[in-house]
Amino acid sequence: MNRTIKLGLSFLSALFVLLVAGVAFAADGAADNEFTMKAFIGIACGLGIGIAAFGGALGQGRAASAALDGIARNPGASGKIFTPMILGLALIESLVIYSLIISILLLGKI
Repeated sequence: MNRTIKLGLSFLSALFVLLVAGVAFAADGAADNEFTMKAFIGIACGLGIGIAAFGGALGQGRAASAALDGIARNPGASGKIFTPMILGLALIESLVIYSLIISILLLGKI
């Protein structure tokens, strides 16, 4: 077998063991209290904002890069490229703001 395949299989098997071990040793009803629900809401808010910010930053970077490439190839078209780029960046940022609002609403439930 290829070394990369062996490494991938070992990683997947270790990941499987880590994911299943918590379920195998969980006590009945141990995670059914209000504290765990609040903890999971807090974790979900943090992860949601992090993923949204990461995705928004990637999208904005790619949009700005494409616009600058277009302007570099044809400087005369900078006026026609600039306005749609700003509109696109604003729409990308609005998705991150929606994630922030949802996280704030979820944190209100804690």
